[in-house]
Amino acid sequence: MMIHCKIVTPEGLYAQLDTKILNIVTTDGQRGILPNHMPLVTTLAIGQMTTEEADGRKHYALSQGLLHFVNNNATILVDSIESQSEIDVDRALAAKERALSYLHSDDPNVDYRRAEVALKKAMNRLKVKGYDAR
Repeated sequence: MMIHCKIVTPEGLYAQLDTKILNIVTTDGQRGILPNHMPLVTTLAIGQMTTEEADGRKHYALSQGLLHFVNNNATILVDSIESQSEIDVDRALAAKERALSYLHSDDPNVDYRRAEVALKKAMNRLKVKGYDAR
């Protein structure tokens, strides 16, 4: 038995895939969803999503969003998503450094919340890629 997963971003359909398990990070913590899980609607936090697809385990970097699961169909609505192979380490490192410079700035016009979110996204992308960004 498999879970059919549809992933949608503001740009449109990102992917449709079938997986044996869907591991996600919600605002309440990590969850593993197996086939025949009870219906669920939850908010997603910036984090890693893993799947077990026909060609092996896949890793994705997700931004915030929503998950709707019912009858072995998962719909994931996210601001952005990148598979491990799509992540550009140089771009993620540049985003991390840019966010850190905003957070350490004395400029009163800096949107610190936005900089914190940008830093979390960059760190998550590096983690999913397997890059130690400490």
